[in-house]
Amino acid sequence: MSFFHIYTEYKNLDFEKYLDQVTEEDVIRIIKKKIGPDDFLNLLSPAAEGCLEQMAQRARQLSLQHFGKAVLLYTPMYIANYCVNKCAYCGFNVANKINRKQLSMDEIEAEAKAIAQTGLRHILVLTGESKAKTPVSYIVEAVKVLKKHFDSITIEIYPLTEKEYAKVIAAGVDGLTIYQEVYDQKIYDKVHLAGPKKDYKFRLDAPERASAAKIRNINIGALLGLSNWKKEAFFAGIHAQYLQNRYTDVEVGLSLPRIRPHVGIFSDIIPVTDRNLVQIMLAFRLLLPYASINLSTRENKNFRDHLIPLGVNKLSAGVSTEVGGHSKSSKGDGQFDISDTRSVAEIKESLIGKGYQPIFKDWMNI
Repeated sequence: MSFFHIYTEYKNLDFEKYLDQVTEEDVIRIIKKKIGPDDFLNLLSPAAEGCLEQMAQRARQLSLQHFGKAVLLYTPMYIANYCVNKCAYCGFNVANKINRKQLSMDEIEAEAKAIAQTGLRHILVLTGESKAKTPVSYIVEAVKVLKKHFDSITIEIYPLTEKEYAKVIAAGVDGLTIYQEVYDQKIYDKVHLAGPKKDYKFRLDAPERASAAKIRNINIGALLGLSNWKKEAFFAGIHAQYLQNRYTDVEVGLSLPRIRPHVGIFSDIIPVTDRNLVQIMLAFRLLLPYASINLSTRENKNFRDHLIPLGVNKLSAGVSTEVGGHSKSSKGDGQFDISDTRSVAEIKESLIGKGYQPIFKDWMNI
């Protein structure tokens, strides 16, 4: 059984009808106990909006219990933006007229040195989805270069087979970030207009293939704004819980990305307010007390800073979504506009000022 079978159990649920029946009393009872999928769904209800303070208190307690006041810092490194997919919501869409770029190994080395000078030792490597331009062999070669500078290397690339995940893990990759983008299968088909990414199930099963290949950590999420946020948050949460329960040796984390401005036009964005995002994050923490929660630079600095005590324990810093953007070499266009433009040093000082400990390295690949 894969997570797809669990998805099918819930996909025809009338979410709005169910959630409208939840009361504040139901929510208060849930906050005080260990929760399951149905309890988690109740925390995403309109009634739970009136209980955010109680949810926040419990989320803060759980976060301190499992993570203390430590926040891991990392940065993304885009090494290519070639893509064969036609995704309605993405700046890398093959139909968009942008400056395409793929870094050579020497340019990857230059990027690595520029990032390493900030003190960071965790990195997220990203490409567009083009197996022809950035084959697994290219990813493996890039990882071997990056291993000289970083202790933890996570990839965010196209979905791989289990054997391909084993190859990149053997090269030095220890983490995978992969967003389903949208769990609603009908909307998924609608926004993925063409390309291999249209294969819903192959992407959905990617975290399991990586887990079977013995990856150390996995980070998943839904791109908020493509569908009903309550439904998307629910599926992302129970997907993470499923992975955590089935692959107990894998560290599972969640992100909460909201659509940001990008090249190309996508006019069907479903609004997700700051308050909605807070509710999702608190519900995630109550469902998964020891899962990492990541809030990216898609969000502004004040919003990010205020959410740290409520459950966020991983932050990106010194971010550029442009290929070659850290070393200021010949660059390819970025995937989307970021909101929090602070440097690594600025975010470090902000965390210290709030009584938190910025972590530059918490693991070593021996």
